[in-house]
Amino acid sequence: MDFSLLRSLDEELLGSATRHDPDRLRELLHPHFTEIGRSGRQWSRDEIVESLASESERAPVVTADWQFSELAPGVALVCYTVRAAEGDSRHSSVWVLDGHKPRLRFHQGTFIATQ
Repeated sequence: MDFSLLRSLDEELLGSATRHDPDRLRELLHPHFTEIGRSGRQWSRDEIVESLASESERAPVVTADWQFSELAPGVALVCYTVRAAEGDSRHSSVWVLDGHKPRLRFHQGTFIATQ
């Protein structure tokens, strides 16, 4: 898989323009997409598309610590850190090739506890 493309897609999903675009989200998210949010709540594809459509505008975030692993042919794990005003969080995404384009199958974000 093209890891630079996966990074670009994950970064795109962090921005309000994509988060507010249900058609683009459905294009990027696998039909069986699941997310475990930073709150611990589990979301389905339909729930996350509906929720993000009405989300407040997000300030740009900084990402770091990118790591990529091919788990199987056509399946990749992407891990990274988001540095944002509300706190830093670690994220993991599982991308699968659906036809010839990657689609996000699973995502989890976890706040990093301050010590």
